[in-house]
Amino acid sequence: MDLRKTSSHAVFNLKAHLVFVTKYRRKTLSKPMLEYLETAFTESLAGWGCELIEFGGEEDHVHLLISFTPTTRLSDLVNNLKASSAKRCRNRYQEHLAKFYRTPVFWTRAYFAASVGGAPLEVIRKYVETQGSKPRRPA
Repeated sequence: MDLRKTSSHAVFNLKAHLVFVTKYRRKTLSKPMLEYLETAFTESLAGWGCELIEFGGEEDHVHLLISFTPTTRLSDLVNNLKASSAKRCRNRYQEHLAKFYRTPVFWTRAYFAASVGGAPLEVIRKYVETQGSKPRRPA
């Protein structure tokens, strides 16, 4: 299976693992909220031309495995995902969240992001290191 995608000037396979944590690490995320967040993230990512590959979470944080395009600024995408999902959850679960927060907060400002996929770092490092060291074939 080829995981690469293309645009007019690039061939790419960009994936990231993101983690968002609830404000004050409060255990606010119920099972229905997690299901709702999965839908919210899927829809928001589609609007950016990105894709939610995998989603999971617990009462105080969520994990997203996403694919994104080379033109996507990851920090802008993360800020949008957090803002839109927080707004949607605060609107839909206002009564539930009022038990945990007096003000309209939801996620912490911080987040975790890591690039994933492809060959392990050491394999890539060795590949790059050996570039130019092999004799070229005659033309």
